[in-house]
Order: sequence, then C-alpha cells, then structure tokens
Amino acid sequence: MIAIYFTATAIDLPPPQQKLDSPNNNSTSLLDNPQPILVTPPSFSPPDTQEPVPTGTSTVPFFPRHLLFPERANPPEEYQLLGLGVRTVSFLSIQVYVVGIYIATQDIASFQASLIRHIAGDGASTLVAGEKDKLRAELYDPEKGEALWSAVLKESGARTLVRIVPTRNTDFGHLRDAWVRGLTARAQKDRTGYGDEGFAQAVGEFKKVFQKGEVPKGRELVLVREGKGNLEVWIEGKGIRKRLGVVGDERVARSIWLGYLAGKTVSSEEARKSVVEGVMEFVERPVGTVEAQVHV
Repeated sequence: MIAIYFTATAIDLPPPQQKLDSPNNNSTSLLDNPQPILVTPPSFSPPDTQEPVPTGTSTVPFFPRHLLFPERANPPEEYQLLGLGVRTVSFLSIQVYVVGIYIATQDIASFQASLIRHIAGDGASTLVAGEKDKLRAELYDPEKGEALWSAVLKESGARTLVRIVPTRNTDFGHLRDAWVRGLTARAQKDRTGYGDEGFAQAVGEFKKVFQKGEVPKGRELVLVREGKGNLEVWIEGKGIRKRLGVVGDERVARSIWLGYLAGKTVSSEEARKSVVEGVMEFVERPVGTVEAQVHV
C-alpha cells in the first residue's frame, strides 16, 4: 500500500486557542446551480446569494459551492466543489483546517469520462448499478484507489484545486512539513516512481514556496493542480490572492492530492467520503450532461 498520511505523532500542533466543534458527519445534497462567487476573506455569516455549503464546524462554517479562480486567463475559471471535510489530528480529534476539493467546471466531462472508462471500458458514457458499486469499492480500496486516482489525475487533464482554511492560527512551516513528510515517505516506498533526483529537486522547490509566514484562522490557502499537473500555491491577502510559487513536477501535486483521496489512512476521512459521493453523482449521469449536482 502506498499512501500519504499524517499521524498525531508526525505533526506539531499549534497552541490551542479555543474550544472547537466536533466534526459533523452528516451530508447534504445540493442540487441547485448557484451563481459563482469570487472568493473574498471568509464571512462567518455569508449572504444567501452565495449558496454556502456547511462544513460541520462553527470556526469555519461555510465553503463556497462554486468559486472563480483568478488564473492567468481572463475571465477567471469557474471551479465546482467536489467534496469537503475537516482535517483533525490526535485521538482527541483536534481540528486543524477545513479542506475542500474543487474541479474546473469545464473539465468535469473529461474527468467523468476517465473514471467511467477505467470501470466500464471504452465506449461507455455512464455507469450502471453494478459498475457504480465496483467504482465505489475501488475508491475506498487502499491500493486500487490510489492507482485509479493517480491514473485519472494524469489522463483526464482536469484542473483541480485544494482549498484549505485553518480552524486555528497556524503557519507555513506546520502545513509544509506535514506535506513534505508525505512526499518523502512516498519516495522511500516507491523508489522507481519517485526515488529519482528530479523528484527530490521538486520537493526542494516545494519547500522553498513556503517561506516564513502565518496562516491565520479563517484565512484561505489554495493549492492548484493545472491541466499538465504543475502546482501553484496561493495565499489569501487582504481581499486578494497572492501566488507564492510554482512547482513543475506533476508528481508533487499528484502525491499531495492522493493524501486526501486514497489509501488506508487519509488526511481527512470526512473529505474523502464527501468526494466519493460527489464522484458517484458524476458517473451516474451521461458524460457531458453533468450540471451542478454534488453531495457534500
């Protein structure tokens, strides 16, 4: 089994600041197609027009169902929430951050087609009951899930992003070190795929992206995996996003994504379950017909 995971003994916890809520495992189905929004500093009581998605914690209570990400292209690209959850550590389930996985709306069809092809073969446009059961089982299987997600991320060319909002004050060092431990562990376990000098250099580039800096509670950090797999890192400033840096080796972003999506232990089981439900809604509808409909 190859997976990225974080344990209570492998992360330094920032000092506690307040009592936090327990994770909420209840899910909600959002079937409407809300208006996309530009992400600004988080509001704890967002207006109804934003169609906020409950996160299960009062510290960061909502995530946007859709967001417009300011890529180099103009206008910005619309992204749709695939799933979200709270990241916790230790047996006390101390909340660290809320994480949401988004996919570019224009890339949903290619993402959908890749998933369906891996389960039903070429020519299929949707999955039937037995095939959906097979897909769900593979997504939760430690080894098959990693292989499936790895292939889909590489083959579909779908642009995806990971949006992180801390539930307590933290800094670049805490977040970076946890990801780097996962990248290092992957290189040690799979020397053929990740043990080369190129990957080591890419991990070094990733470290340099995160220089000294704070990530206050409620502030947004975004990791973007573009179509060819390169990683961009953005931090929310005073109402705007600032790009911290870029890592060109697609294996870095893919490895970080797998830490949330695949393996026996993931960074947030809540988020994985939410993403799986979003995926299942995609594949039960014909390729190219998916509208804004996911479970979160």
